[in-house]
Amino acid sequence: MKFAYRFSNLLGAVYRQGNLNFSKDGNAIISPVGNRVSVFDLKNNTSETLPISTTKNITCVGLSPDGNLAIVVDEDGAALLVSLITRAILHHFHFHRPVSSICFSPDGRKFVVTKENVALMYHAPGKQREFNAFVLDKSYYGPYDETTCIDWTDDSKCFVVGSKDMSTWVFGAERWANLIYYSLGGHKDVIVGCFFEKDSLDLYTVSQDGTLCIWESDTELDGLILKKSCDKPKPLRQGEEEEEDEEERLEGEEGEVIRGKAEAPEEKKIKNVRYKQRSKHFFNKEGDFNNLTAAAYHKLTHILVTGFTSGIFHLHELPEFNLIHSLSISDQRITSVALNSSGDWIGFGCSGMGQLLVWEWQSESYVFKQQGHFNNMASLAYSPDGQYIVTGGDDGKVKVWNTNSGLCFVTFTEHTSSIANVTFTSSGFVIVSASLDGTVRAFDLHRYRNFRTFTSPRPAQFSSLAVDVSGELVSAGAQDSFEIFLWSMQTGRLLEVLGGHEGPVSCLCFSPVQSILASASWDRTVRLWDMLDSWQTKETLPLTSDGLSVTYRPDGQELAVATLNGEISFWNPHTATQTGSVAGRHDLEMGRKETDKITAKQSAKGKSFTSLCYSADGESVLAGGQSKFVCIYNVKEQMLMKKFEISCNLSFDAMEEFLDRRKMTEFGSLALVDDGAGDGDGVNISLPGVRRGDMSSRHFKPEIRVSSLRFSPTGRSWAATTTEGLLIYSLDGSLVFDPYDLDLDVTPASIRKQLRRQEWVSAIVLAFRLNETALKQEVLETVPHEQIPVVCGSLPDIYVEKLLGFVAACLEKSGHLQFYMTWAQNLLMLHGQKLKNRSGAILPTLQALQKSIQRHFDNLSKLCDFNMYNIRYAVALSKQRGVKRPAEEDQGEEKDDREELSEEMSEASLEDAEMMM
Repeated sequence: MKFAYRFSNLLGAVYRQGNLNFSKDGNAIISPVGNRVSVFDLKNNTSETLPISTTKNITCVGLSPDGNLAIVVDEDGAALLVSLITRAILHHFHFHRPVSSICFSPDGRKFVVTKENVALMYHAPGKQREFNAFVLDKSYYGPYDETTCIDWTDDSKCFVVGSKDMSTWVFGAERWANLIYYSLGGHKDVIVGCFFEKDSLDLYTVSQDGTLCIWESDTELDGLILKKSCDKPKPLRQGEEEEEDEEERLEGEEGEVIRGKAEAPEEKKIKNVRYKQRSKHFFNKEGDFNNLTAAAYHKLTHILVTGFTSGIFHLHELPEFNLIHSLSISDQRITSVALNSSGDWIGFGCSGMGQLLVWEWQSESYVFKQQGHFNNMASLAYSPDGQYIVTGGDDGKVKVWNTNSGLCFVTFTEHTSSIANVTFTSSGFVIVSASLDGTVRAFDLHRYRNFRTFTSPRPAQFSSLAVDVSGELVSAGAQDSFEIFLWSMQTGRLLEVLGGHEGPVSCLCFSPVQSILASASWDRTVRLWDMLDSWQTKETLPLTSDGLSVTYRPDGQELAVATLNGEISFWNPHTATQTGSVAGRHDLEMGRKETDKITAKQSAKGKSFTSLCYSADGESVLAGGQSKFVCIYNVKEQMLMKKFEISCNLSFDAMEEFLDRRKMTEFGSLALVDDGAGDGDGVNISLPGVRRGDMSSRHFKPEIRVSSLRFSPTGRSWAATTTEGLLIYSLDGSLVFDPYDLDLDVTPASIRKQLRRQEWVSAIVLAFRLNETALKQEVLETVPHEQIPVVCGSLPDIYVEKLLGFVAACLEKSGHLQFYMTWAQNLLMLHGQKLKNRSGAILPTLQALQKSIQRHFDNLSKLCDFNMYNIRYAVALSKQRGVKRPAEEDQGEEKDDREELSEEMSEASLEDAEMMM
């Protein structure tokens, strides 16, 4: 159970491609992120990534009308049926071709999938378990090119499909006698959106060149007649044979097939549904060519939202085509648009910048605004209390994420080049970042500003960074001049330049207990610098290969070094002797890239770990590098404890160990053959020297790798910056039953019996032996407040640490602050000496407790400050009135004095606030 870490959340990536969906209540937005799906709760301001993943990037998501089910389809057409309640995969299915869109009917009984030039209608999964959840009902053939969009009528009788061949097709979901299919033209470009009017067959169609066509039907929805009710068994006549030939209806195992033809059906006794174009409108009135890329329509409010390649969006009221609102929200193309159920919030996805925005158009304000790093993430660091994570990316941005909500709350953009490393100071309120632009910057988390900028006498590219325990010394290593620079945080002055390395300095790390700096370099040495003794080299540790990463154990008694030959070596920093090593090259298991000329087994010989991190107890080390695997090694036994596969997304490069024979042609690998499409999806060989994705390569397939790893201070989770984003793995004990010292007498009934007898200590011991979270909470909250010191004093030693950890977990979520704080205080005061003797083992528990208390302190202190100024103002105002009444002064003067006093009080409160900040 110690290493039972599971995928918990994905941060730093909010949108990649595909369509957005709002939840049924409109308070959450569902966004595809790579091969995963994230749910952003807009009311509670939290994000959650579902523990599901497809084999390739997700292209479309279909949501059921009740909001309980979602169908997720990837680039190859592999689909997952997911329960949004239990977060579990219910069914796997494969459409065998890429799917462009998927849409449930409003009654939830059917759903339509557009695949190539076919529309497939399936029966929606039922409530009972079945072998095949997706049963094909009908196949609709009509368009000559790929289908792009779908919409249903409100009563689920008909649906409309838009196509790349500039036509729009209306199909009947049932066997209607007067509507089998109807083809609409009128456009000169690809259909982007087609929408039915509310409770009507009237249509709106929008094309890529910015044209809106409004179509009017001569039949109401009630006027549709079922074929079975009007056709009775009788001898076939010539006209009926023609009709049967025209529809080309085929019954078989794959369901009913309906083939539409360009001609409309001949009119029989029943009058067929007809459409006529009522009006035509154009978005690009100024003449500038601006492609329309996304559209959404809200039937209740008659609002049409359209997004364009320039990042502009329009709001129009239909059918009059009145412009309500127009705004530019991005400089990249808007890929997807969605409206919530009330029509107040509009969701926008911009795949170019990885942006996800929710805009409230009536108040013209952002409800939600998140953006990931444009390029790869380079490094991360946890705050000392574990509440925040800071990340630095190749786009030069420093972002700070809240671990509880999973959202970014501040972005610093002062750097002009890639971030090499980021770290927190020991106080937790200062972030320091080193960049290739030649600066090291310090950011204040109180005022959100860059308050220090450290530079070197000669321009240097900083590739490593470290801050000492006191937060006074900042050091950075240069990759071109091979020097280490030391600055003072207080003054910002350069204190010393440490020379001696003969290669780029790849990593720096301060000892957590002494003023000693360890530096790893490509010159195959690790040097230990004494900060108290004239910054001289204390020891030089020889390595077998180039040093890539170095880190201290939390107690400062051991050093771990990762080298280029794939080894992790462990050193005693006091005696400068090597205590052990781990050969980790075979554990990396690097995949074969599409452009590689050699096998994966051969290329793995040149791979290595690039990031190391000790666990909170110092017994194990976390390692990751140029691979999709993260390894946990036991330091004492020098063996692999567990491997985590961080991604199974085949849309990334270097994921498969062997070449796929299906992709091999007579000209070589299919990935290297230029299709000559000319639309940006051609070859994916980047220009010479280009290692990362940029605009100079026509197509980019990123390579999977882990650039940085960190354990949280509490030890309950660890985070990794990868090609996917910021992945968080945590110990989620609520899903696993893990009893402690269980026997037949330990039952919920016996525990409640002890509670009725008021045997508090016995009840607590039994509850912790059963280890059920809800039961433990029930027992603790039943104990009277005045009995807490007595219970804590008579508790067995073995349960003190367990109870303290449980109190820390409850304190984070519960509203009974004083009650759980009393438990924590009594446990620490009465068992302080025993806990001190085991300080190393219980350090994660104490840090979790500190994190919970600090979060509540931050929230309550703001509220108390606000209330304090209000009370002061009210007291001063009441005194003012008490002085004025006996004097019987004029009411007008009293009013003037009151206004004067309120101004003075507001100024005083502002001064007090500034002093406190």
